[in-house]
Amino acid sequence: MITAKGASVRAREICELAPIVPVLVVEDVAHARPLAEALVAGGLPAREVTLRTPAALDVIAAMAEVPGGVVGAGTLVTPEDVADAKAAGAQFGVSPGSTDALLAACEAEGLPLLPGAATASEAMALFARGYDMLKFFPAETSGGAPALKAIGAPLPQIAFCPTGGVSPANADSYLSLPNVICAGGSWVAPRDKVLAGDWSGIEALAREAAALPR
Repeated sequence: MITAKGASVRAREICELAPIVPVLVVEDVAHARPLAEALVAGGLPAREVTLRTPAALDVIAAMAEVPGGVVGAGTLVTPEDVADAKAAGAQFGVSPGSTDALLAACEAEGLPLLPGAATASEAMALFARGYDMLKFFPAETSGGAPALKAIGAPLPQIAFCPTGGVSPANADSYLSLPNVICAGGSWVAPRDKVLAGDWSGIEALAREAAALPR
């Protein structure tokens, strides 16, 4: 069991580990450990494994055993997703939005959550429940950095991890905002490098992302 405030505090601690949280879609559990090791070696200890492949829960379980890192489950939508992710070893969760049932499930399971919000009203509703560290999603199609800057003016108490369309070309525009702790991005583990087992290449991309100013 965890309170909403406790969940948000822990989510913020995880977001503060590095400027970028890799968003991973992993199809083969054999890639899990070397991928996690490459990201940790490159300076990105926290990563989000999306529940978009049949192997996702096994990938989370394998990554949870890698020292020096924190593995989270992304695309949490239902209470069942939460229970499965926690059982697999996820140390935090990420959702594209939020529902009362999802929030309650995370709190009951003791799973820190980074809930998604795209509007001021959604952010205010989550803040009223005790969440002040949120995912801004989908970032680029919701107005990008200018929109997030505008939301931050009247809601300076809330911090964000923008995700969705964040890339090396625009990451600085997000990370320079006072209400942004980190950003989520998939470019540090591109599918072609994962399939090729190019772990040194992924480590290099992670190192570049870890050096981004914030």
